[in-house]
Amino acid sequence: METSIQTQLIALAALCQAAKLVQNVARTSESQHAKLELILGSVVNLNPATPLDIYGGELANLREGFELIVEQLGDKQKKDVELTRYLVGVLGLERRLHKTPKNMSELGQQLSQLERQLQHFTVTDDTIVGKLADIYSDCISSLGARIQIYGQPELLSQSSVQHKVRALLLAAVRAAVLWRQAGGSRLHFIFKRRKLLAAAEAALASL
Repeated sequence: METSIQTQLIALAALCQAAKLVQNVARTSESQHAKLELILGSVVNLNPATPLDIYGGELANLREGFELIVEQLGDKQKKDVELTRYLVGVLGLERRLHKTPKNMSELGQQLSQLERQLQHFTVTDDTIVGKLADIYSDCISSLGARIQIYGQPELLSQSSVQHKVRALLLAAVRAAVLWRQAGGSRLHFIFKRRKLLAAAEAALASL
């Protein structure tokens, strides 16, 4: 995996978009189909040619993620604390996963098995979303330090919404894996914040 600010930016933008989608799904019943298709599709894209191919091969697909990076890492006082909490929680889960080879192996096996089902269903089909949710529960949330999700109680009580949230958290962990593989770490948010911010601003300007 290429260690570069560009790859780190792609990973961080995808992580932000996945976390934002968790917020949206937990708060509104509006359709998020196109956004879900992109982010959930990243989980089952197991052999991408480039990091950007994981997210459809177009920087424009991660526009919202770049905007969130600017909002969260910029100098403005107003930050989305809840979103930050999700990001920190996902990065923590990914670290635990990375240190647990048994779970990493099981995750890989289950995702490979899912490829066969995708010959018959789209990634946003309830069957696949439910399977992704199960994979998250089996391989990741079982590691502990579960992420508390905030939203509308009447939505969060629905099994379909619970499945989407878990599937999206799996996609967020996938982005966190890419972040680590590209050399990203917690210290980057302190010592390379300006570089990440400038890269996100440059990406937005190019769109």
